[in-house]
Amino acid sequence: MGGGPGGLFFAALIKQADPSVEVTVFERNRAEDTFGFGVVFSDATLAAIHDADPVLRTALAEHGRHWDDIEVRLKGQRVRVGGNGMAAITRKTLLQLLHRRAEEVGVDLRFSHEAPADPGQLADYDLIVAADGANSRFRDRLADVLVPEVEVATAKFIWFGTDYLFDGLTFVHEHGPHGTFAVHGYPISDSVSTFIVETDEESWRRAGLDEFDTAQPPGASDEKTKAYLEKLFAEQIDGHELLVNNSRWGNFRTRRAHRWHSGNVVLLGDAAHTAHFSVGSGTKMAMEDAVALADSLLAHRDDLPSALEAYEAARRPSVEKIQNSARPSLSWWEHFGRYHDAFGPTQFAFHFISRSIGKERIARRDPDFVEQVVRDWQSAHEGHAPLDTPIRLGEREFTGRRLTGADLTALRGEGCLWVTAPESEAQLPQIYDRLGEAAVELVAVQGGTPLTRSLLAEQARLVHGVPALVVEPGMDDDRAETLLLSGRADLVAGEQV
Repeated sequence: MGGGPGGLFFAALIKQADPSVEVTVFERNRAEDTFGFGVVFSDATLAAIHDADPVLRTALAEHGRHWDDIEVRLKGQRVRVGGNGMAAITRKTLLQLLHRRAEEVGVDLRFSHEAPADPGQLADYDLIVAADGANSRFRDRLADVLVPEVEVATAKFIWFGTDYLFDGLTFVHEHGPHGTFAVHGYPISDSVSTFIVETDEESWRRAGLDEFDTAQPPGASDEKTKAYLEKLFAEQIDGHELLVNNSRWGNFRTRRAHRWHSGNVVLLGDAAHTAHFSVGSGTKMAMEDAVALADSLLAHRDDLPSALEAYEAARRPSVEKIQNSARPSLSWWEHFGRYHDAFGPTQFAFHFISRSIGKERIARRDPDFVEQVVRDWQSAHEGHAPLDTPIRLGEREFTGRRLTGADLTALRGEGCLWVTAPESEAQLPQIYDRLGEAAVELVAVQGGTPLTRSLLAEQARLVHGVPALVVEPGMDDDRAETLLLSGRADLVAGEQV
């Protein structure tokens, strides 16, 4: 059910592996229809897909665009960070190639065909693969068993294309009359780039972009927003136009399900899980699901329940890892307006790149970039290395930024507000209120998760102008320097008292 990349790839894989199996793909849209512009893949993550079938490798080599650098544009400057090999292709081209592969191996493709969402009406089929997207009817119909969950982001986003060609993955930030807007841009062919825009809800409303009726059927695009963003980003895209395709504002929804199968129905791709597009993994995860599901069915030919259990056991750990790494990335886009105002271009870029990986890993990709980040720190702190930089808090002076047990004990007195970070971001607002009411020299944050600790520390130092200490048991030098250089903390400690 669903003729997206994941559904088509699975259909071709299982039919190719066992031609005796009858495989039917039901797709509600026409063969030539597609929503969206491009899909992007990281070089380091495609091994399993390529091993299963070279169709994607061939598609990227013959029709895609490849790059190594990420570019961050801020305040008139452009910062490039290397070692981030990626490739992209237009979604329509990829689907056409997957259509062709499925037809070649004998899959029955039925376009413009709305299949019934009731599994009982599909009794002739041994297995129903629900690859019907993030709004899956099959998943929702089986909600009592599958127990789906959804987390809605606060940031607003809209998906366009443009005939301006970016060199590679490019993040563009503009502070306009109504607020800060940011672009994820990347080339998907020789003539078109994807152009995704994000902003906060307040800026979106101030700009008057909340008037489009999103209840309209798929297809209609928000032309007012198109005109507004073409004007705002005109200099960044040399006056080129934006291209529409079902372009309308939304809030990203991270979806999970406690189970991915019930009876002879199994979820695949976005129907089972989503991860924010800033980590570029949606299509990849769906195609990897397809490989794992085909492998499990072939390994358990006469035992469908065991096959579906094996599929879920094989895929869930990897999917959860990606979703967990996507959460800090999504959160970054919910708060990028404050980072735009607080940081210079190089530190801003480092803050962005380090949202899910540390300084040492970034340095392996691009040592020159990290050396520049460190040089900028030293220039601002009389030549001191990050951990050895002195800091004065009221009457107290510390010779370095990593505090010990004795230092922490001394900070238990007046002038330091200790807060315990929650496990969930939903609980942060009430703690934010405490920070705004306190008249202190330092906010010390402990407990919670790395993300909630960072968000609390940033709220203290970037919103209230109060230095922040992050206490994280077992913190090594890499983590400590990443927190300091990125502007997430002023002091760090690797033990609690």
